[in-house]
Amino acid sequence: MLTLLRRGLYLLLIALLLAYAAWTQWRPTSYFLSDLRSSLAFSQGSDSGHGNLLGIQPDLHAADYRSALHLHRKLAAYLEKARSEGLLNAKTVVILPEHIGTWLVAAGEKREAFAARDLAEARIWLGLSHPLPLLHAALLSEGKAPLSDALLRMKAEQMADDYQSLFGGLAETYGVTIVAGSIVLPEPSVVDGVLQIGDGPLYNVSLVFGSDGLPLGQPQRKVLPHRDEDSFTAGATDQELHVVTTPAGRLGVLIGTDSWRPESYAALAKQQVELLAVPAFLPGNGQWHSVWPGTPSDLRSRASQLVESEAWLLHSLPARLEKTQARAGMLVFLRGQLWSLGSDGHSMAVTHSGTQLTEEAAGARLLNLWL
Repeated sequence: MLTLLRRGLYLLLIALLLAYAAWTQWRPTSYFLSDLRSSLAFSQGSDSGHGNLLGIQPDLHAADYRSALHLHRKLAAYLEKARSEGLLNAKTVVILPEHIGTWLVAAGEKREAFAARDLAEARIWLGLSHPLPLLHAALLSEGKAPLSDALLRMKAEQMADDYQSLFGGLAETYGVTIVAGSIVLPEPSVVDGVLQIGDGPLYNVSLVFGSDGLPLGQPQRKVLPHRDEDSFTAGATDQELHVVTTPAGRLGVLIGTDSWRPESYAALAKQQVELLAVPAFLPGNGQWHSVWPGTPSDLRSRASQLVESEAWLLHSLPARLEKTQARAGMLVFLRGQLWSLGSDGHSMAVTHSGTQLTEEAAGARLLNLWL
């Protein structure tokens, strides 16, 4: 009797393991409705043949990352709107927000991950769907947030492929230069025109794609990770900040909090930067008007009475551009509701004549600056 019971338990265990293995491989086809609309917040100046900076402040939700194709459709709709407004030409530089590529970690995942109540639950579903790859990635993980590190490292190769295919494809289709926001990848580099990953630390990086769909230069690594990402991403050095040549001029990219550092601008000024792009992400609904929690760690002053919006105006691109020879810059925030994160921030165009911000409004916004 005891032997039969043991055999029964073994068979049950085997059946459960087989069922779990089958579940991890099952990916149902999903369809959903997404708001593809966008509106033009402002267009500053007039077309003089020198090109333009076009910021896209998207309205993104978790379901937009069900696949790279879903995200492509949404971003293509925004670019179609820009084209209908006469804002696309061979010298257009399109600027997308920080971390727009990072959430490709969710592409191809199960419905449970997208139905999760918050990001913590979504991470659990993601891990349960890939037990062996997660274990392997965990052995290579670095930093103080091993689960976040392992999940991003586990999906990194596919994320890099999707990122280049998506944003390089959009740049080629619309004949423009695209600053493809940013994505978190392990030790990324461009080899023979292809974005590849390595085995080192995770970096928050941005890549610029030319109108032929190919990367311009190496991935720009973030120097000063934000407090919400410094537990799983490493920081680069000022020597790694670089300028790329675009049809509109020599372009430098400063990711998020890198735009708060005078050293960042000094490094780009030495390379004769002419245009500045700042992809940014401010998590938390209502954060723009909340009390500013303080400066990044390498800035010693604190001004607790400032609200977040005042801090961005006083310490980032609007206050720093005038100290460079750059003609203009644009700062673009990621907006929408990604699981429980929330988002805030008003994207802005900055010249030596002043700063223009997008007003608060629902949906995706386009902002244009003729050069």
